[in-house]
Amino acid sequence: MAPEKRSSVRHERGLDGLRRFVVALAVAALVVSGCASKPTVQEERARAGEVARQARMEFDILHDRVVDQYIDAVGEELLAAAGPQAFDYTFTVVDDETLNALAAPGGSIFITTGMILNVRNVSELAGVLGHEIGHIVHRHSADNQVRAQNAGYLNKAATVAAAILLGGGAANAANILTGVSALAYINRFGREAESQADVYGVELLPRAGYDPMGIVNMFETLRNETGIQSTSWQSSHPAPQERMDVTRALVEAADLPPGLRKNDGGRLEIIQHRIRLLTGVTEDDPRDRRN
Repeated sequence: MAPEKRSSVRHERGLDGLRRFVVALAVAALVVSGCASKPTVQEERARAGEVARQARMEFDILHDRVVDQYIDAVGEELLAAAGPQAFDYTFTVVDDETLNALAAPGGSIFITTGMILNVRNVSELAGVLGHEIGHIVHRHSADNQVRAQNAGYLNKAATVAAAILLGGGAANAANILTGVSALAYINRFGREAESQADVYGVELLPRAGYDPMGIVNMFETLRNETGIQSTSWQSSHPAPQERMDVTRALVEAADLPPGLRKNDGGRLEIIQHRIRLLTGVTEDDPRDRRN
């Protein structure tokens, strides 16, 4: 099979897995929807195993010991600086060309090969992982579940997710979300959660010895990739430019120790080269968006 066709097949498989994972998350939320109170840590831990197993079944996981050990090492370094945690964390690499990372309930963090290939130094990679750790520390998944319940849309999440999975009815299913005030309520929380995770990352990286400007630089990459310059009440995430400006101000106002790391002696570059060999993405490939 030609490399281009293999890439297309892998990308479509990744999208299918993502759709199924959305359904799994919706179903997991519905399981605990009988009570509008925030799940306890124990309840979130109980959900974590099933959600993580579902993700590993549906995502196209990159099974490579060397890559896994590298990502684990960066993640564990951040967790050591973060202090005692309520959850057991796992870091999993997903073979997908998009620039993305995901924090699932209970400590599971997923990062795509596209994201790893497009960071320019280890401080940027640490910034991505630190941000996702922030989501888990602040239990944003559990908070979002409660807000969705209070807005009356949790039961509709499964319908929307099923429409995404089935394809054609997605546009019609999206019309379910017709309550403008409720939609703004949920989306505003999304922006607040992202901003809170950004602040957490800026505080965490220096404690782990990494330059927090890596977070700012990643937002620049995301801005250039998405072309999004501004945001509105309809957006669930702050725009990359907005996040870049806010995090830059936080970094500049911080009393940072000297000698914070941006690079790791070429180890990241070795991992990126290994991922290219494993996935068939070359340095001049359009999927390697640094070029």
